[in-house]
Amino acid sequence: MTTTGAGEGNGTTVRQDVDDKHASGTSTTGAANGRRGPRFSEDQVLERIDAFRRRRPRLHEEVVTLAHGAGGKASAALVDAVFLEAFRDEELDRRGDGAVLELPTGERLAFSTDSFVVHPLRFPGGSIGHLAVHGTVNDLTMMGARPQWISAAFVIEEGLPVTDLQRIAADMAEAARAAGVRIVTGDTKVVASGAADGLFITTAGVGVIPAGRTLAADRVRPGDRVLLSGTMGDHGMAVLLARGDLGIESDIVSDTAPVNHLAEALLEAAPNTRWLRDPTRGGVGTVCNELARDTGLGVVLEESRLPIAPDVAGACEMLGIDPLYVACEGRFLAVVPADEADAALAALRAHPLGAGAAIIGEITEQPAATVALRTDFGGTRIVDMLVGDPLPRIC
Repeated sequence: MTTTGAGEGNGTTVRQDVDDKHASGTSTTGAANGRRGPRFSEDQVLERIDAFRRRRPRLHEEVVTLAHGAGGKASAALVDAVFLEAFRDEELDRRGDGAVLELPTGERLAFSTDSFVVHPLRFPGGSIGHLAVHGTVNDLTMMGARPQWISAAFVIEEGLPVTDLQRIAADMAEAARAAGVRIVTGDTKVVASGAADGLFITTAGVGVIPAGRTLAADRVRPGDRVLLSGTMGDHGMAVLLARGDLGIESDIVSDTAPVNHLAEALLEAAPNTRWLRDPTRGGVGTVCNELARDTGLGVVLEESRLPIAPDVAGACEMLGIDPLYVACEGRFLAVVPADEADAALAALRAHPLGAGAAIIGEITEQPAATVALRTDFGGTRIVDMLVGDPLPRIC
């Protein structure tokens, strides 16, 4: 079996052949065995990968790069070294989609904020306006909250046509109605031509968490099942191809949508759901790595069960991009107890947004703090967290 791992924070991929005959870890030379380099047991490879991952992210660069905003290892290093270090707050240390705030009355609120810089502003299936509402609604939902109120702040580049701005505002209103939330406050700034790329939007949201509902990584247990609510990678590929740089024509449409109603259906069918997360920047692979890191458990995925539309799979193959790392904007991952997995899957598939849902893997004790993929060819490979997203500015 061949196991693929990654070096410390630099994106270097290291491949080691794993052979049970060499479980002792004895190194042999290429001249002796006809192969180049040392040979290690699978356990030794996994131990080395785990040791690298447990190290605190380090910020090596002296200037900010696009990779720092892409949701991978570089983003984690920037957030850890700059913002967590400066702000030092227990809620921030959780690194969640938002904060859970308990009121003196005992009620709990979820509070989240997100900025949107997608290029182009409009793409098949949506616009920056749709994303600005869906993104914050979905982040609140992943915390177990029922989204209620949203604020919106706009940084507008001088020269943006007013008609374009009106259309985007209409998209936001449409998205808010579909999600059942209100846009209740906001701010507007205009900067000189060239100081922004058309339009940037920041939204913040507040939701109410029902009594008795807790979704957190520390509730995840070995044997739990991992579900994905629909096909992966639709949004990232739709935005990439909409830029027109590649000259590829496609019918791929973004999956951007509010998932709060779909998640409520899941939680009703599987009341002991452990954890939810939407795979935006960095896709399913990155989010599963965050889960493995936060729990110390293994996340074992089945390649044959991963739902992916044929057009998206074809585009990824043509461009050499792993669909596991391509963003979604209307999907979520859920971890549920094994005895509730079938009911959860049925509830998802009964909803229009969950028609493509699938059980894609399970939680295991080993390999610890690692994501592994059982391939269609019968092997296993490590799914590591990338340094950066191969598709920048997709949200």
